[in-house]
Amino acid sequence: MTTNNAWYVYLLRCNDNSLYAGITTNITRRLHQHNHTKLGAKYTRAKRPVTLAFIEAASDKSTASKREYQLKKLTKAQKEHLVSTYLEQEKLP
Repeated sequence: MTTNNAWYVYLLRCNDNSLYAGITTNITRRLHQHNHTKLGAKYTRAKRPVTLAFIEAASDKSTASKREYQLKKLTKAQKEHLVSTYLEQEKLP
């Protein structure tokens, strides 16, 4: 899923059903950090376990950061719609 120099924007589903947005170059490592180490975001540390709800590739860090900012500005309902659309696409053969 991850390649060199690739950036990803992601949404995590926390155990309180909230959604957290972030960026990374390695989603497997970052998910582990959010769930098991102090390197995870302070927000997610109190809401473990977290699961990956959405991921989107970005061409570079700047693009990923701008998209993360857009996601953080969305309402909860808009984020949920994005997640449900993403999950529907994942089910396609």
